Amino acid sequence: MPPVLDPPRTVYRWDLDKTYLRTEFDTVRDLLRTAVEPAARKRTVPGASVLLREIRGTGPAGIFILSGSPEQMRRVLEAKLRLDGIRWDAFTLKPSLRNLLRGRFRFLKDQVSYKLASLLDARTHADPGWAEVLFGDDAEADAFIYSLYADIGAGRVGTETLMAVLERARVYPEDIPQLVRLASRIPRRDAVRRIFIHLDRMSAPEVFAEFGHRVCPFFNYFQPAVVLAGDGGISSVAALRVGADIVRTQAFSPDALTASFFDLVRRRYVGRRVAEGLLEALESVDRPRFGTAAPALEAFGATLARRLPEVGDAAPVDRVAIDYVDLFSRDKERARAGRRRATRRQR
Repeated sequence: MPPVLDPPRTVYRWDLDKTYLRTEFDTVRDLLRTAVEPAARKRTVPGASVLLREIRGTGPAGIFILSGSPEQMRRVLEAKLRLDGIRWDAFTLKPSLRNLLRGRFRFLKDQVSYKLASLLDARTHADPGWAEVLFGDDAEADAFIYSLYADIGAGRVGTETLMAVLERARVYPEDIPQLVRLASRIPRRDAVRRIFIHLDRMSAPEVFAEFGHRVCPFFNYFQPAVVLAGDGGISSVAALRVGADIVRTQAFSPDALTASFFDLVRRRYVGRRVAEGLLEALESVDRPRFGTAAPALEAFGATLARRLPEVGDAAPVDRVAIDYVDLFSRDKERARAGRRRATRRQR
């Protein structure tokens, strides 16, 4: 059975670049354009803002944004989120300039020590009973960092393994003791229920298989919305509203919605119970509430009803044993391959 989320006791942690915002940073030109781009010109990944607003509507324990963008971009990024109607509880940005002035140039590209330290520190201030759902992307090491963080909290990663990973990641030696101290302070609880990874680089979902079923790679935001509906995080109607937004903003067809859903069925992230919930929601909700996307959702529902016998059960959210030291280099090469693909697409 999938984990059942209790919204008032669930924290959502979101990355921004390539997870929420359609950001390019593979070349110097990309970085300069991103740095000076005003809030109104920044583009949201279709469906992301709707899903965040639907999550906020459930009354979660918190929505915390953790971004690798520099602190100097806080004003424009917060302005963008406000334009999208997003309310958050905390917003952490990377202290890049401070580290640059100290001659710590590797820190600019380092995600492991920055994100892991931020996650661990946040967990020390959280209610021990809170569950967590994390959102990231495949551009860097989010699946690796989030899974490592989750397994530290669950007591599956000890100090020796953590130090070996930090050394493999070339974390500055002076930062390692602080990370170890933070790891020792967080409550030991299996708190992370889901890790969603946006496939911005179009990585094959199968390359994340080593992380287990807790990590859910997704191509579009209809997919995590549907999975969250199955987990009890949002309603089936809310998931359909995310689908409606993608239909309107990305010209998603009924066939694309169907393909997205059955991709999750094939990978066993959703099952018959979720399909029946979506069909019941389509029957109970007034069509005008979906606006111009109503015909596409109706067609999706008709296909889903016809193919319902194909839908089996979702797989349990397993906790696989991960050799993080061994996996680190392979995950880094996956990210490099994605960067090469993105660079070729831009030429």
